[in-house]
Amino acid sequence: MNILFIGIGKMGLPMSTHLKKLGHPLKVIDINPHQVEMAKQVGLEIGTAEDYQWADWIFSSMPNDDAFLGIAKYISNHVKPKTVYVDTSTISISASTTVASWMAEKNVEYLRVAVSGNNHMAAAAQLTVLSSGPKEIFDQALPMLSCWGTKVFYLGAQEQARLMKLVVNLLIAQTSAMLAEGLTLGRLGNLKWEDMWEVITNSAPGSTIMKAKMSQLGKPMGQRDFSPTFTVEQMIKDLSLITDAAKDLGAPLSQTQTTLDWMHQAVSEGDGQLDYAAIIRVLERKAGLGN
Repeated sequence: MNILFIGIGKMGLPMSTHLKKLGHPLKVIDINPHQVEMAKQVGLEIGTAEDYQWADWIFSSMPNDDAFLGIAKYISNHVKPKTVYVDTSTISISASTTVASWMAEKNVEYLRVAVSGNNHMAAAAQLTVLSSGPKEIFDQALPMLSCWGTKVFYLGAQEQARLMKLVVNLLIAQTSAMLAEGLTLGRLGNLKWEDMWEVITNSAPGSTIMKAKMSQLGKPMGQRDFSPTFTVEQMIKDLSLITDAAKDLGAPLSQTQTTLDWMHQAVSEGDGQLDYAAIIRVLERKAGLGN
């Protein structure tokens, strides 16, 4: 089984590295010279255009719809029939549906795979893997998907994995909004910052993501760490996909729209490259509190 992995950024690089450990011949491609150099440093073989015909399985990890559509069109026109295409990008349902029709026309099998988790979780093989597409292809892919994390879900034959990723990211974004409101309220009432985090993470609202954020932010005020696990600007991209899907499906997501507005405000106030939890700072400024 020959594998070609396209797009070896902060998620694609660790994911392709895990695939290599399974023992299959694997090559990688990226247009970014820096990423290519990093791939060489971890022992990955760099592929060329000829390898689209060499590959039995092609994986991709793209940053947005345009990049995904571009590489998918190229794949549909340059691979042999019965190649399996597995895309792991966070992209719109409409773009994925378009690609499904392209692949069907060229007799290419298409598996949608969304991964939940950040680059550190990818490196540690602790991602949650959401899959949809032909069940028989998922069954064949399962050993490969399992090398990225032990929680692997099959959700249906079409675009269910794409939608489930948006649902998960909606809840993640809304967690940051919930923290922003609750913590701002507490600060205005003179609750101690560290005390609030201690109580929150050890009571009913406590969750995996709450505890992860506590490790960054639950320190004394002057030591809060907003370095990004996922930036405000990246979250705006995902929230835009979510609100677009909501319009298509007729889902009333007024709270999510407010959160998206706060994210845009964070960018306008210079926090776009901080962690998405920086919308806490947006509400603190609204309330006249110092950051």
